[in-house]
Amino acid sequence: MGLLDGRVAIVTGAGRGLGRAHALTLASTGAAVVVNDYGAGMGGERDGESPAAGVVEEISAAGGMAVADSSSVADWAACGRLVELAVDKFGRLDAVVNNAGIARDHMLTSSTEQDFDDTIAVHLKGTYAMCHHASRYWRDQAKNGEAVSGRLVNTTSGAAMFGNVGQTAYASAKAGIIALTQTLAMEMQRYAVTVNAISPVALTRMTKDLMTSAADGGFDPLDPVNASGLVAYLASAESGWLTGQVFRIEGSRIVRMREWSPIADYASRSGGAVTADELVSGMAHLYGVAPRGVTTVNR
Repeated sequence: MGLLDGRVAIVTGAGRGLGRAHALTLASTGAAVVVNDYGAGMGGERDGESPAAGVVEEISAAGGMAVADSSSVADWAACGRLVELAVDKFGRLDAVVNNAGIARDHMLTSSTEQDFDDTIAVHLKGTYAMCHHASRYWRDQAKNGEAVSGRLVNTTSGAAMFGNVGQTAYASAKAGIIALTQTLAMEMQRYAVTVNAISPVALTRMTKDLMTSAADGGFDPLDPVNASGLVAYLASAESGWLTGQVFRIEGSRIVRMREWSPIADYASRSGGAVTADELVSGMAHLYGVAPRGVTTVNR
């Protein structure tokens, strides 16, 4: 018995790289999979290929169940039809893995409005749209008295948490996905739907110019499949206790990330609003560095 036996999942951007690895792993663990891939080049332009069909063939050859879809997740209505496809083809929907993305890396001063719009459309709007349509499906199920164990797995990035030169639009979109994940987790908890995010470190088309693999015939810490075990777990009924979380996958390690939390504070000496003049010395207190002439630190 596989962990995902009887469950149905949609994986976006599943024709290559991380999405392909997720789709194959979910299928090998028992899930029926809707393999979505627009068939686009790195920048989001359609390249005439149909990688989703190839992944479906791999799954079918291994005895699994899958169907291909070539919709763009930037198309709101198409995301709704993806949910309908899963239900029509396999009778239900249990999980959505939002993985689709494009790369439009530029320094902010060299980027265009279109670069920003396209990046937000695929990464943030696409994730939002899939979450919206899947959540409505599960909400309606719950209101009809049906058992629900919906799972949303979103994809963020280290650029969202730590920043990265040349990725202002991408980092903004991925940071938005973290906020979406945490907020939607609160909203959908009443319907037994969990929402979590992963930040995989992997060598794919989108990262090939940023990293190189050091694997020498053994374990490859940058293999996209390294993140897929966590994705399968988060897509399972067993993960129902876990929501609103962000995980980073680094080779053989899964790292639990912590949300924003206060680490220091400065209170106005007057008891009123903090003034700009106070912060000439007061700001240093927030960072534990006392400026010249200050011998006490306000904790």
